[in-house]
This record gives sequence, C-alpha cells and structure tokens, in this order.
Amino acid sequence: MEEKQEDKEYRIEDAELNSDNKEFMMQAIKDKATWVLAYCSDKLLEDKELILEAVKQDGQILYYASEELRDDKEIVLTAVTNKGLIFKYASKRLRGDKEIALAAIKQDKRAEMYVAEELRNDEEFNKLIHPPEQE
Repeated sequence: MEEKQEDKEYRIEDAELNSDNKEFMMQAIKDKATWVLAYCSDKLLEDKELILEAVKQDGQILYYASEELRDDKEIVLTAVTNKGLIFKYASKRLRGDKEIALAAIKQDKRAEMYVAEELRNDEEFNKLIHPPEQE
C-alpha cells in the first residue's frame, strides 16, 4: 500500500542527515513538515527559493532564515502574512516598511510592538493603525 503524501513521517535523524540536501527539504515542505528546516545547513538557510516556499506555508520559518533573507521584502512580506508576530525577526530596515508592518499587524495586532520607531512617528501610518473614532 502506497503512503499518502500527508502521511509521510519525518524524523529528526533524517532531517539532520539531510541538512544540506535541498531536494529533501523541498519535499518536506511539500509534505507539510516545515519543522525540518530547523535542521537546515547555513547554506540552505540562505537559499531564497527554499525559504520562500517554506514561509508561504509557515511564517515561523523566517526565524531560521539567513540575515540576508530577513532583509528580503518578498520573503518577509510572505512570512508576516501568515504569522504576524514573526515580524520581530525581520531586519530593522524592513520593520520600518509600511506595507510589511501593515500586513503583520493585520495578521496579528501584537506585531505593532516591533514596528520601527520612524514608522511609529509617521502620521499616515498611525491613522491606518488607529483610525479616528466616528461620531
């Protein structure tokens, strides 16, 4: 009997043995086992294609991404769209990006605490986050 895709089991030992195997990691993402990326080599954590696929499914993976990818707008925007609080791990530059900040806050209001200071002082941004009450 053939295993269904969602029934595929991943073990920590397999993830460790395949830490530098992009095909293994991509298959794990397809099998909804993004947790295996916690065992990725540094080289794979710099791989934009791999990390982008992972954050589409689980924004939490941004935590493991390389510093360069934490400063990649496409990666960070994708991650915060499904896990707003992961905004905390975006680069300082991107924590000051209105589009990303709004997407993160829309997903999880608590992400507001990680917004860069310069954006906190932006009148337009504050009107979007705290609209004036209607009378």
